[in-house]
Amino acid sequence: MVGGGILDALLPPSCLTCEAPVGVQGGQCPACFGGLAFVTAPLCDRCGVPFPHAGAGIPHLEALWCQACVTAPPAFSQARAALRYDAGAKALILPFKHRDRTELAAPLARHMARAGADLLRRADLLVPVPLHRWRLFRRRHNQAALLAARLARLSGKPHAPLLLRRLRATAPLGELGAHAREVVLEGAFGLAPGTVTRLRGQRVLLVDDVLTSGATADACARMLLEGGAAEVMVLAAARVPDPRIERPAL
Repeated sequence: MVGGGILDALLPPSCLTCEAPVGVQGGQCPACFGGLAFVTAPLCDRCGVPFPHAGAGIPHLEALWCQACVTAPPAFSQARAALRYDAGAKALILPFKHRDRTELAAPLARHMARAGADLLRRADLLVPVPLHRWRLFRRRHNQAALLAARLARLSGKPHAPLLLRRLRATAPLGELGAHAREVVLEGAFGLAPGTVTRLRGQRVLLVDDVLTSGATADACARMLLEGGAAEVMVLAAARVPDPRIERPAL
């Protein structure tokens, strides 16, 4: 395209994360791209947490599940993420989340679309995890909503950025246990008025930037299911590995 050539002449393409010269706008240099750890099998078929090896999973329903999902299955049916949340992923996600680098939504969404191709195919509606209004005011954008909008454009599926609401601010879940997380998130999410008709019978793909314990996604999924969704799946840009699985046995 002529316009693209003019832009490249005026602003030579540089790596999204280190600013080294690259061939196309919006790309990464080989070193930075090579530093990305994509989540691939083996992984938990339910929550998407990566396994260091297949033996770390538990055979369940003709698939591999992690112990946490076997013990207490989440409300969402499946979750997938594009990247392991490590230094490579943080170089993309942290500037996107905290430094107004909203252009990073596009490459992250492309990675997510590949990792979650099956979920996108099955989904009827894309819904982002919401931010509380005060956090949205401070951050100026909801990173999950930007990712959902990009994924909707890539997949041709509709998205509803205002369907799910965060009714109250919550403290960081950090090192809290499963029960404590559940208590903190109790009543934190709700549905916008008049959305039940749109939600009824829909297979919803819940979109977020980082999936950590899955507690927030689980709370959102429960609210969506209570509102009439037929199924809730989850797609994130990155997944925090479970240290209990990653830690070698003594």
